[in-house]
Amino acid sequence: MDKLIPFLDLKRENERYGDEIKEAVNRVIDSGWYILGKEKEQFEKAFAGYCGTQFCVGVGNGLDAIRLILMAYMEQGIMQDGDEIILPANSFIATALAVTQCKLKPIFADCDPVTYNIAPSSIRERITPKTRAIIAVHLYGQIAPMDELNDIAKEYNLRLIEDAAQAHGAVYKDRKAGNLADAAAFSFYPVKNLGGLGDAGAITTNNKGLAHTIQSLSNYGSVEKYIHQYKGMNSRLDEIQAAILSVKLKYLDEENKQRQQIASLYSEKIKNKHIILPQIKDINSHVFHLYVIRTKQRDILQKFLMDNGVQTQIHYPVTIHKQKAYIDSSHVNLPVCERLQNEVLSLPLYPSLTKNEIEKVIDLLNSWTL
Repeated sequence: MDKLIPFLDLKRENERYGDEIKEAVNRVIDSGWYILGKEKEQFEKAFAGYCGTQFCVGVGNGLDAIRLILMAYMEQGIMQDGDEIILPANSFIATALAVTQCKLKPIFADCDPVTYNIAPSSIRERITPKTRAIIAVHLYGQIAPMDELNDIAKEYNLRLIEDAAQAHGAVYKDRKAGNLADAAAFSFYPVKNLGGLGDAGAITTNNKGLAHTIQSLSNYGSVEKYIHQYKGMNSRLDEIQAAILSVKLKYLDEENKQRQQIASLYSEKIKNKHIILPQIKDINSHVFHLYVIRTKQRDILQKFLMDNGVQTQIHYPVTIHKQKAYIDSSHVNLPVCERLQNEVLSLPLYPSLTKNEIEKVIDLLNSWTL
């Protein structure tokens, strides 16, 4: 077998900016200040500016980012224990964990059969007097239908929250992810389009009061040292990760363009009647955190590719409502999500893929027969 094409080669990805990253880390080490310092403040300012929002709060990870938004709304009296939050079942489990960890109830919605993002019609079917918010996941890097979701949120007086963990830099009607709702949660887990070298996350919003409450909640509920207004938590973007992210933020748009170019090659050149390619809505710019194809013989195709030196992954093999952790929701009928979990397959797609590697993936997919 030829040399393996890994699904993602993080070492190769980060080597391109290795000297700048090492310089940034050394700067933090030499400063002697490792938590709640200038690096965090500078990154928050830069990322807020990048997203087009007034405020950004750096936190420990993407799960905490969603949880802190919900906690802040609860502190403000907008939500309370047992209230319902509508979210897609076709997402990483963190989206739901944040809800249940706040003693709120996740209500799972189905997804659109074309974009795989949450379906507005499924949301409307699930709204009750206890519904307080919608979490819109920008799945695989493509923006959810935010105009429709904002209309629903306004109609029913709901909060709309973006889970933008896969959509750094994605654009919707000239506005970036993170600036399309009441608040947005980002993950900077290393595999993301904007990834650190460890766990990290952030929240963006244009609501000053919400940002202030989140900032306090993320730092033990403290508004000033040893003065605690809330029962908070410890979830702070550390100085080293902030410094690394500041380096990588400079290259995010360029890297997203490279992802889009690779995705265009896949979409143009993969021609196999057994494979369904992703569909992109014109209104969105898709940043291709993942390039996800579908086939009814997914497991056979995945083995074929691996046997021929191409590693793939499945996002996600079990939808959230079918996980043991959420067995109470296993009866919910979400036909599109349940079909996708058996058909989706994610191809290698990252900026440091070589021309030969891309061509090999395409050639193998075109040669695959049942």
